[in-house]
Amino acid sequence: MAHKEKIGGLIKAALGPGFALLTLLAIAGYAVLGPTGVLAWGEYRTTLDERGTQLAALEAERDALKNRVELLDPNGADPDLVGELLRKEGNFVHPDEIIVPLK
Repeated sequence: MAHKEKIGGLIKAALGPGFALLTLLAIAGYAVLGPTGVLAWGEYRTTLDERGTQLAALEAERDALKNRVELLDPNGADPDLVGELLRKEGNFVHPDEIIVPLK
């Protein structure tokens, strides 16, 4: 009987540290294998590089559009761009121009 009580006391004494150990192992496993864990860093780095190239392309496109908007300023529009847009979008031509179809 004393032997069973001794084992029961050891089990009760080991429950607290055992639970704490399991909790720490679960946290460590999540830190390594979780969605934001150490193993996911490589994928995040690849995604970051891809997004960096996309950002560079979008910034270049934005700069081109910003330049075009500045050229179309109503107070001082660029005559070449205005003529190009009139011919392209509105199908306007001067009476003395000759149209050469490219197709």
